[in-house]
Amino acid sequence: MSEETDYLKVLDRTVLSDGWGTLTRYKVGFRRRDGTWQEMVREAYDRGHGAACLLHNPETDCVLLTRQFRLPVWLSGFDPFMIEAPAGLLEGESPEERMRGELIEETGFEVSSLEHLYDVHMSPGSVTEYLAFFAGTYHVNDQVGDGGGLQEEGEDIEVMHVPLSDALKMVRSGEIRDAKTIILLQELALRKLGPQT
Repeated sequence: MSEETDYLKVLDRTVLSDGWGTLTRYKVGFRRRDGTWQEMVREAYDRGHGAACLLHNPETDCVLLTRQFRLPVWLSGFDPFMIEAPAGLLEGESPEERMRGELIEETGFEVSSLEHLYDVHMSPGSVTEYLAFFAGTYHVNDQVGDGGGLQEEGEDIEVMHVPLSDALKMVRSGEIRDAKTIILLQELALRKLGPQT
């Protein structure tokens, strides 16, 4: 990535933290739409990119979700046991390859095909991460393990088979508050309605 474009110049950068991810403060020159240049300071958190997937069972009309503890949600004063679509960081693998591994680790299900939907920046004002979104189909006989996540990574994941209609109601009620999960549930609901014009 170039340090300078016709609209941006990186003037200075300072690494503030380099733990699980890297938090960097940037001083940049930004060319505004009227052509004038403005200096600004921004911080960006880089923890790599990830993938998320919603699996649907057409026989039961259930979706495969997880529930796990999320410290940042607890710090915000909300119920920290978040209901989510399975997801994980890429850690050097391709999005589809990593997603298949995450599905087995978190849910115990191995599926034959995944459809890549789109890549989404979930918090573009401060986080560099994008998520590759996938959809797929699962059946009861696709289960190859118990799921639940990796204990050595501090994961303690509950696997949930939720009727799609109930999951959509849980979005409305606030029981499901995870952005990636809401996007994937809405995608599936729209697909079930048929072609959109």
